[in-house]
Amino acid sequence: MKKALLPLFVLFLTLVAATPARAADVDGKWAGSLDTPMGAVNVGFNLKAEGATLTGTTTGPDGADIAIKNGKIDGDKISFVVSLDFGGMALDLNYTGVVKPDQLDMTIDVLGMQMAFTAKKTP
Repeated sequence: MKKALLPLFVLFLTLVAATPARAADVDGKWAGSLDTPMGAVNVGFNLKAEGATLTGTTTGPDGADIAIKNGKIDGDKISFVVSLDFGGMALDLNYTGVVKPDQLDMTIDVLGMQMAFTAKKTP
């Protein structure tokens, strides 16, 4: 009996291993607040996962939408870059995070300084 079940068990393990990890549901609008040395800064995202690619926008300092770049999603982990222009000086903000059902636990890296914040899913 045990020998008869072995091929089925091997087949099951093969199918499980071949199934890609299900990406977390990151699609939609998110809002949060980032505590900085100069006070709280509101952050907002509108994100969409397409396979392993993450696209979308974030809200810039002036309230305008800025496209994210190099967006990636791997299971519940996301990463992307936002490029800002400060009077001709380019500044890349590197974001990494973990997607949970109703929040993003994010870290932003600005010139080597990392700051953590949480964004909540909005309707």
